[in-house]
Amino acid sequence: MTQLTQPFDEDSANDALAEGTVDAVVIGGGAAGLNGALILARSRRSVVVIDSGSPRNAPAEAVHSFIVFDGTPPSEILQRGREQVRQYGGRVIHGEVISAEPAAPVDGDLRFTVTLADGRSITARRILVATGLTDVLPQVPGLAEHWGHSVVHCPYCHGWEVRDEPIGILATGPVSLTHALLFRQLTEDLTYFTHDTDLDEDNRARFAARGIRIIDTPITEVVNDTDGALAGVRLADGRIVARRVLAVAAPLQARTQGLEGLGLPVQDLPNIGGGFASGIAGATEVPGVWVAGNATDLVAQVGASAAAGALAAADINRMLATADTDAALQGSPR
Repeated sequence: MTQLTQPFDEDSANDALAEGTVDAVVIGGGAAGLNGALILARSRRSVVVIDSGSPRNAPAEAVHSFIVFDGTPPSEILQRGREQVRQYGGRVIHGEVISAEPAAPVDGDLRFTVTLADGRSITARRILVATGLTDVLPQVPGLAEHWGHSVVHCPYCHGWEVRDEPIGILATGPVSLTHALLFRQLTEDLTYFTHDTDLDEDNRARFAARGIRIIDTPITEVVNDTDGALAGVRLADGRIVARRVLAVAAPLQARTQGLEGLGLPVQDLPNIGGGFASGIAGATEVPGVWVAGNATDLVAQVGASAAAGALAAADINRMLATADTDAALQGSPR
C-alpha cells in the first residue's frame, strides 16, 4: 500500500535504547512484531522493538475480520500492543533501521548489530524481521489519494463496508480474475476494467454469466465529485464511468530497505509480489534471523500476522534457551 505515516506518540511509545547486548531485536512494530516481542518479554527475554511508525494499514479506519478486534482502529491496536510489550519489560523504539548485519560471535554465540538512521546502534543475539510490506499501486492519477477508503484491496478487510456500491475492478493481472469474483459476492453492480491486461474468452464468458460488465478502454484518471469523494474513472476515449469504489489487487513487496546486510533470501510469487523466504516458524536460511507477518506471508491479515509473530518468537526463545544451556555447560554463562 502507498504508505501513510501513522503518528507515533513520542511521550508514551519511545523508550531509551537498551545498552549492552539484548536477547532479541524485533524490526517492525506491527501485529507480527509486537506479538513476537510480547512472547519474548513474557519469557523474560530482553527485547527491543524498532518501529518506523508507518504501518501498512494506517489509512484504514478499522481492522476487520479479526475476532474481538473487529471494527477497532489500527492505531488503537498498535498502541495497546506497545503498552503490553512494555508491561513485561520490553522496549519500543521509534526509529528507522538503515543497516542490520552479523557481528563477531561471543563465546560461540551469534551477534548482530542494528543501526538506526539517527546513528544509534544496538547489539542483539537474535533478530526477528517483521517489517511488513508495501502495496505497489498502478500509476493512475488520483488513485492513491483514496487508498484505504474508496480504493480497496481486500474483500475480507473492506468488503462489508462497500457492499451494494457500484464497484470497479482495476485489473493488474491474472490475480484480478479471482478478485472480481470475490467482489461480485458483495455487489450486483460490478465493472471490470482490463486496463491493458489480457482477458481471454473463457473468462469473459464467466464474467458475463455473473453479470460483470467489462471495459477494455484504459483508465487515464480517477474522477472526484465536488466534495472530493471518488465518483468514477475517466477512460482514454474521454468517457467517464461512474463508480463509488475501486478494488485493486496491487502487487506486494516486502520492506527490505536496510536489511541487505543480513543476506536474507527473497522469493518472488507469481501475480502477487516478493517477500522474504522462510521456513517453519519463520526461520530463515540465515542463522539467528527469523521473519514473520507480511514480510514473508504477503496475504496474511492482522490475526495471521500476530500468530506468526508468536510462533517465531517461541522458536527464538527455544534457540536462546539451548544456547544458554550450551554456554553453562562450557562454563561461560551469559
